[in-house]
Amino acid sequence: MINTLHFSSDYEKDLLIRIQKETDKIGYYNLPKQNTSYIDDYLKQLDRRQGLDNIKDIVVIGIGGSSLGAKSVYYFIKSVRKLKRKLHFIDSTDPITITNTCDRLNLNSTHFLVISKSGSTIETIAAYKYTLGLINGSATDCFPFTFITDKNSLLEKHAVKVGGLIVNIQDNVGGRFSVLSSVGLIPLILADIKVDCLLQGAAKINNSFFKKGCVQEALLKKATFYAKNSTNYNINAIFSYTDSLQYFNDWYVQLWGESLGKKQKNSAFNVGLTPIGLTGPKDQHSFLQLLADGTRNKSVTFIKLKEFNNQQSIPDIRLKELENLDLINNIKFSTLINLQEESIFESLSASKRIPLDEITIQKQDEFSIGQLIYYYELLTSLVGDLLNINTYDQPGVESGKQILVKKLQQIKNNRS
Repeated sequence: MINTLHFSSDYEKDLLIRIQKETDKIGYYNLPKQNTSYIDDYLKQLDRRQGLDNIKDIVVIGIGGSSLGAKSVYYFIKSVRKLKRKLHFIDSTDPITITNTCDRLNLNSTHFLVISKSGSTIETIAAYKYTLGLINGSATDCFPFTFITDKNSLLEKHAVKVGGLIVNIQDNVGGRFSVLSSVGLIPLILADIKVDCLLQGAAKINNSFFKKGCVQEALLKKATFYAKNSTNYNINAIFSYTDSLQYFNDWYVQLWGESLGKKQKNSAFNVGLTPIGLTGPKDQHSFLQLLADGTRNKSVTFIKLKEFNNQQSIPDIRLKELENLDLINNIKFSTLINLQEESIFESLSASKRIPLDEITIQKQDEFSIGQLIYYYELLTSLVGDLLNINTYDQPGVESGKQILVKKLQQIKNNRS
C-alpha cells in the first residue's frame, strides 16, 4: 500500500510513545499476531454439530461493529472470487429487510452467528428472537446458532442454557475495532475468506508502524495534520475508486464517527471529525462539485486499486454523432476508472486549500484489505490521542440505548 501524503509535526515522538503504551491495554493493536487455534477448534465443533459440508448460508446477526467489518471484507473479496458459502447480514430492525433476508434461506442448510460484545444489544437480540422463532417452527435437526460475545456476558450465559456454540471476543477489543477479532474472522472463514492472509496484511502495517517503517512516518504526519487542523478541516472524505470498497466506506464512517466525536478529557469542548464515504466515479456526478467549489472545510483521501482482476475493454465501436468519443475505444475499464481518479485528484490539487492524499491498494485480495483496515484503525487511535479524547468509548450511543429501554419499558407497562 502506498501513501503519498506529506506533512510535518513537532509532536510525533511523544505521540508514538503514548500509542506504544496504549498497546498494553487496548486489545485491537495485537490482533494481527493473534493465536488463531480457537478458529480451528470452533470449526471442529461446528462440523460435529451441523456438518460443514451441509452449511450453504451464514447469517450474521449483529449491528455496527459486530457486522460492518466482516461485511466490508466479504464484499471486497466476493466480487472477484467464488466463495464456498454466502454471508447474509441482519444489521437492521427494518422488518422488510429482515423478512426478505430470511425468506431467501433454506433453514436446513443455514447457520446463524449472533454477535454482540455486551450480549444485550437490543437490535441484535430482536433479530435473534425472530430467527429463533423460524427455527422453532421448522423441522431442522440441530440448534444452528453460534454466539460470539464477551466472556461472562449475559448472552454467553444464555448460550450455555440453550446449548449454542460459543466463541469469545478477545479481551479489550471494542466493537468498531473488532473486525480482526473473532467477530470478523469467524464469519469470514466460514465464507472461505483467507483470514490468515488478512491478518498478514494487518501485521505488515503493524510492523512498519511500530518498527520505524515508512507507515510510521506517514501515519504520524497524517494524524498530526488532521488533529492540528480539526477546526478548519473538520470533514474527512474517503473517495474509493472501486465499487468493492462500498462497505469499507461504511465501516470507516462508523470507526471515524463513533471514535472521534467526543468531549475532550477534562474539558467541556466538543470535538470531532465528520466522515464521509464516497465511491468513484459515481460520486463524481453528485458530491464532487461540493468538494471542488464548496466550503473549504473538507480533506479528501483517494483510494485506488492498482490491479483489477478484470481486464474487460471498451469495444471498438464507432457511434454516429459521437465520433469525438472514439478515444475511449479499446481502453480497459480498469484503466479508465484509474484515469478518472487521477484526473479528479489533479483537478482538486489545483486548489492549495483542499488537503488531499492518495492510497493505492496493490491487489483485490485479503492481504491488501487487511493492510487498509489496520492502517485506518491506527490512524483513528492517533488522531483521537491528539484530540485529547477517549477514542474507545461511546457515551452518546449509550445514552440513546438507555432512552430506548425506557420507551420499551413504558410499552410493556401499558400492556400489563
